[in-house]
Amino acid sequence: MLNTRRHQNRSLCWSQTAAPVACPGVADPVRAATRRADADRHPLTDSQENARLFDYEQRVKSAFDSIVPTLKRISALQHEADFESRAQAMAREQLGFELPEAILADAWVTQLDMRRLFSWCVFETYHRFCDEFFSSDPLSQPQTDFQRFLIECGFHTLDISPCADGRLAHVIRYVLRLPYRAVRRKSYAGALFDIEDSLSKWTETELQRFREGKPSTADAPTRYLKAVAYHFSSTDPDNEGCAAHASDVRRAAQAGLQRLQAFQQAVQNSFCCGASIDLLLIGLDTDSDAICVHLPDGDGNIDLDNRVDAGDIYDATRALSPQRAEQHIADQIRQRGIDLPEGMARLIARLLSNNLSQIDYVRHYHGARYQDIGHAERFIGAGIGFEEVQLRNLTYFAYLRTVEEAAADLDVGVKIFSRLNVAHGLPVPVVVRYDYHGQVPGARDRAIQHCRRVDSALRSRYADLAERGLLHTLLVVRDCSASHRIEMIGSSVNGPVTQERH
Repeated sequence: MLNTRRHQNRSLCWSQTAAPVACPGVADPVRAATRRADADRHPLTDSQENARLFDYEQRVKSAFDSIVPTLKRISALQHEADFESRAQAMAREQLGFELPEAILADAWVTQLDMRRLFSWCVFETYHRFCDEFFSSDPLSQPQTDFQRFLIECGFHTLDISPCADGRLAHVIRYVLRLPYRAVRRKSYAGALFDIEDSLSKWTETELQRFREGKPSTADAPTRYLKAVAYHFSSTDPDNEGCAAHASDVRRAAQAGLQRLQAFQQAVQNSFCCGASIDLLLIGLDTDSDAICVHLPDGDGNIDLDNRVDAGDIYDATRALSPQRAEQHIADQIRQRGIDLPEGMARLIARLLSNNLSQIDYVRHYHGARYQDIGHAERFIGAGIGFEEVQLRNLTYFAYLRTVEEAAADLDVGVKIFSRLNVAHGLPVPVVVRYDYHGQVPGARDRAIQHCRRVDSALRSRYADLAERGLLHTLLVVRDCSASHRIEMIGSSVNGPVTQERH
């Protein structure tokens, strides 16, 4: 990535050989927790899948969390005669890669530039994390099975807009246990998604159905399902809820519903009432990962007070057989969902059932509630892409085409990192990313231009942080029409850049 030296093993498996800090406390707890989960798990929980997901989460987060303690040890050595060789040996052992020689070589003249070094390590770790994701697909799940089920329920597309808060970054693959490639996900602060962007995606989807018959033919009785995932904190509701809505859960739910209704109205006004869509509102307790689903009625109207809580279902069904537990879920939905279409009821039942595994996941691996009930993101992701980020509190998202149109989302992210990093003298690491379709002439060049414009705008908007070395950026593009890895374009760290050619 930013280093001229390449290493044969670029996957996150480096933690098994080159970064022992990521291994002790991972393998044994996985086995121990799996045994506990088997002995005291919900009848609908998939314990093997939980163990696989936990192993992945630990390997990735351990890699990022090893950076600060390793750099602290390296900083203590900077005036030793053999500093450079010892620092590189320590980096190889603890982080799995070597550090930029230019930064280390200047340490004897001035203080080691820890801000640049920290950002460089975050970006290199991100690069390696992406390489593993796109080369080995560690979170693979059958996409065709879910697409078939979705169509059977009467929907051809599931489009979910969660809040940009990093505590919801895992909502697709972990919380709802859905194949991430089968679901459209775009995150916005407060889950207040861009209506025009969603309208454009709806149009694109319907055109593809008409021209290609994918994912269903244009005459098939399927609909576009738009969902919003807002969030709240059951442990500290007044402080750790959604910042965009002042931690007011009712306000967050109401705002999500209003945005859904506005999108539905936009589709109907633009393409007539026959082009209407279905809506779904989901709440997430970011402390326990339990969801609640607000049930629509037969006309698609959503009542904020009519909801089914997965946490209540978990408690009511944990002593039942799998069959009786599934029947209980169906009964709860049928009793509360007035004239709810069968397909919508089936989909909601599946989401609630899937979420029971995640509730068990948090209980057995994180002590019922996460220790980091607040923000603990490792970097900001700005731009378009980031499908590889499926882990809680890893990334704060800011989907954008220009800094100006996403200023509110970015400001929230920088405010979060001002507490997490800047308050401790560490910079805000921002990955500026634009995915493009390689079959479109000139798309790659335009994506690179997008990256550079956003990078320049970021430095202008947050000039004080940038001038003090408290904001660093990595520029990345990726051809999303193929299974390509990310391509590094440049970085404010000013290390040598190796571009990935495909």
